[in-house]
Amino acid sequence: MKVLCYMPVILGLLLSSGDASASLSKADMKADLVVVKKSQYSLTLMKGGKPIKRYWIALGSNPKGPKIRRGDKRTPEGRYLLDYKKDESGFYKAIHISYPNLTDLQRAKALGVEPGNMVMIHGQPNYATEDQTAVQNSNWTNGCIALLNQDMAELWELVDPGTPIEIHP
Repeated sequence: MKVLCYMPVILGLLLSSGDASASLSKADMKADLVVVKKSQYSLTLMKGGKPIKRYWIALGSNPKGPKIRRGDKRTPEGRYLLDYKKDESGFYKAIHISYPNLTDLQRAKALGVEPGNMVMIHGQPNYATEDQTAVQNSNWTNGCIALLNQDMAELWELVDPGTPIEIHP
């Protein structure tokens, strides 16, 4: 029982010691998959099939169903890649999602509509006040996935370009 009580203290000392094991631990925290569950307003970072971090998210103002076309204010559903990072945009940091995929393009073509693009995971708008960046409104984006700025800063460090993202209903 005493060993369990001291474990967090020992682990904390090891991770903050500044030696090679601390940097290995940070590298081990890099996600190898991002899973979004729109109905639960959650984004989960995964590593080796196990969750390592979960965030509360906001979506587009029309969140139900997959993105069909440009301007529908829906977040896509499917499997994509986080293909590049943008640290200069209208929002506090952004990571681009490789929407549309082949399925999205085929659906849009069959419907005779533009599928849209520029879907991102991003922080709060740069023009937001400090109060607004501390409390996120629900469903305010145009179809992107939004996090609070402090969560976006953490996600930025834990996700590399090329990481797959699965977006579920």
